[in-house]
Amino acid sequence: MDPVIIVGAGPVGLTLALALARQEVPCVVLDEGPGKDEPRAARTVVLREDTAALVERLTGVPLARAGARWAGWRSMRRKQVMREVVFDGNEPAPLHIAQHVLTGALRAALTGERLVKVAVESRLDGIEQEPSGVTAHTRGPKGTWWRGSFLVGCDGPRSTVRKLQDIRFPGRTAVERHAVAALRTELPWHDEALLHRLPPWRMSGPSAGEVTARPLPDGVWRLDWLLPPGKDLVTPELLLTRIRETLAGWAGGTTPPYELLDTGVHTVHHRLARRWRADRVFLAGDAAHLLGALGTHGLDEGLRDADNLAWKLALAWHHGPHEALLDSYQTERRAVVAARLRAADQALPLLRGGAGLRAVVPGSSRGHDALLTEGHLGRGQLGAPGTYADSPLAPQLLDGQTPVETPLGAPVTDVRVTAEDGTFVRLRDRLGRGALLVVLIAPGTGVWERKHWVGAGIMPQLVAQVTALPHPAELLVAESYPGAAAHTVLLVRPDGHLVTALGGVRPADLYAAAEATVGGPVKAQAEAGASAGSH
Repeated sequence: MDPVIIVGAGPVGLTLALALARQEVPCVVLDEGPGKDEPRAARTVVLREDTAALVERLTGVPLARAGARWAGWRSMRRKQVMREVVFDGNEPAPLHIAQHVLTGALRAALTGERLVKVAVESRLDGIEQEPSGVTAHTRGPKGTWWRGSFLVGCDGPRSTVRKLQDIRFPGRTAVERHAVAALRTELPWHDEALLHRLPPWRMSGPSAGEVTARPLPDGVWRLDWLLPPGKDLVTPELLLTRIRETLAGWAGGTTPPYELLDTGVHTVHHRLARRWRADRVFLAGDAAHLLGALGTHGLDEGLRDADNLAWKLALAWHHGPHEALLDSYQTERRAVVAARLRAADQALPLLRGGAGLRAVVPGSSRGHDALLTEGHLGRGQLGAPGTYADSPLAPQLLDGQTPVETPLGAPVTDVRVTAEDGTFVRLRDRLGRGALLVVLIAPGTGVWERKHWVGAGIMPQLVAQVTALPHPAELLVAESYPGAAAHTVLLVRPDGHLVTALGGVRPADLYAAAEATVGGPVKAQAEAGASAGSH
C-alpha cells in the first residue's frame, strides 16, 4: 500500500510522521525548505505535560533538558501579587522550549527511520484524488509526482493543501499583537514565569500595560509586551527602551546587565478551517486552526491533532477504509478547538475593554487574572485539553459503567502500571502503538511478581476477554487510579483518552466499548470501503 504523504516539516508534520512510523505506516514528508531550521531564541512554545510526554515518547529525548519546566507562576497587577502557583506533583509544570530545538529533536529522531522519507526542497503545487489514493506534485530541484494512500496538510497558516482543496479559513485577523524579546539576564526571581499587568513604571511608546516573562534554560528569558490595537511600528530603538524600562522596573530602578539574543513581533490570529477532511486529504495544526490569544498555544493543539489522527490513519492503512473512524478526526478535534476559540473571543472584551468593567464589578480584577492564568497554564475553558465525550466514537451508555476522576473522553492520568511482561512502566509509555489499552485496577499487585497473581481471581477471565476484543489491545494492571475502586477496568484509546470505566469484568460492555472506539465493526467497514472503491 502507498505511504501517507505529509506536507510540511514543522513540529506537527514531523510528529505525525514519527507517530505513524511507530505504528508501521510508511510516510513521505514534503519539506519545502532545506531540511534544517534557523535558530530563533524568541520563537518558543509552551507545551502541557502530556503533549511534552508525547514528543519525548516519539523522540526518546528528555525535553526537560532542552527546555525549562517552570518552578512556579506569578501574576501581578501594579505592585500587588494577585495569584501564585507552585508546580509540583499535584500541579505539573508546563514545558517552555525554543521551537527550533523541538523541531531539531524530531528531525534527529527521523534520521535513519526506515519508514519515513523526508523530501527537502519539495514545494507542493498540485493534488489529485481518486477512490484508491492521492497523488501530489511538487516543484523545485527535485520536482516530481508522489503517490500516497492519504495526504495530510501540516503546512501552516498559508496552507497550500487547504487552498488546493478549496477549504475556507474564516476568522479574525490580528486579535492581539506582542513585541517579543529573548535575552540573557538575572531577574529578581528564578525559574518562575510572571504575568505583570499595569506595571507601576511608565512605558515608552504604545503599550497595553501587560508584560509576560517566561524562563528558558541557561538564564534566558522570553519577554512579551502586549501592544495596543493598531499597526504602530515597533522600532528597534523602541524595543530596546522597553527592555531597559521593564528590567529596571523589576530590579528596583537600575537596569541589570543583559544580553539581547533575538526580537520579533508576534501577531495572533483566530481562524478555523471549515473542513478538516476532504476524502483522503486532511488538515492539521496551523493549516486547520490558528489560536493564541490569552496565553493559549496553537502548537500544543497541533500536536494533539497529530496524536488523534495518527492511530486512525494507521488503522485505516492496515485494515482498509474505515470512514466512521476517519470522520471522527474532524468531529473531535474541530469541536475542541472551536470551543477554545469561542471561550477566548468571549473573554477578550472583558479583559481588554479598559477600566469600565473594573470600576463596576467588585473583584473583577481577580476574575480577569484567573482567566489569564487559565489560558497561560493550560487550564479551564481557555487552556485545558479538550475532551471527546460527545465523540461519534463514544460508546452508548453501558450498564457496568462506573465513575472515576477522569471524565469520559478526557486524557487519562499517568500512573505506574505492570505490563504483560511483568515490568513496571508508565501508562503514557504504552500509548501511540495502535493498540487499545485495558487497565485493571488491582491494589496490592505492585508488591508481588506478576507470576503470583496473573492466574488468580478475575485475571484469567479478563485476559480471555481482552484477547477476544475486535481490535488489538494490551492488558495492564495498576495499583490505583484516581477515583477508581478496586477491580475497575479502564478502556483507553491509543491517544490516551478514556473511553469508559467499568465496575469489574463485563465482557459485553468491554466489547461494545472497544467496537465503538474503532468506529464500528472493522470487517464491515473494510468491506463497505472496498465496495465503494470498485464502482
